[in-house]
Amino acid sequence: MPAPRHYPVTPDGRYFVVRGRLWRTSNPALAPALRQELVDKLMAARRQVGIARKAGDLDAERSARAAVDEAKRALGERGPVWWLDGAPDFNCRMVANTPYADWYAAL
Repeated sequence: MPAPRHYPVTPDGRYFVVRGRLWRTSNPALAPALRQELVDKLMAARRQVGIARKAGDLDAERSARAAVDEAKRALGERGPVWWLDGAPDFNCRMVANTPYADWYAAL
């Protein structure tokens, strides 16, 4: 899932920044139809999390959160990195504490 336009994307396209934190972008090598299918699954799972929380159904919430995780892993936003150059993963880290700090400060 590409980052929304209003969030800066790192020069290498691996992350977008929200409130100073890096979030991994989806794998750009995914076919558009597959990406859309996975995004649809992710959004459905997120809706199920909300429904389960409102109902107080902990089992359903746990199941829905697992579906969210599965979709995010398939998109490449979690789990093994999708790039092949051996660079470390800085997902969920504050951008100021990563090699992207100077780039972000210059925005």
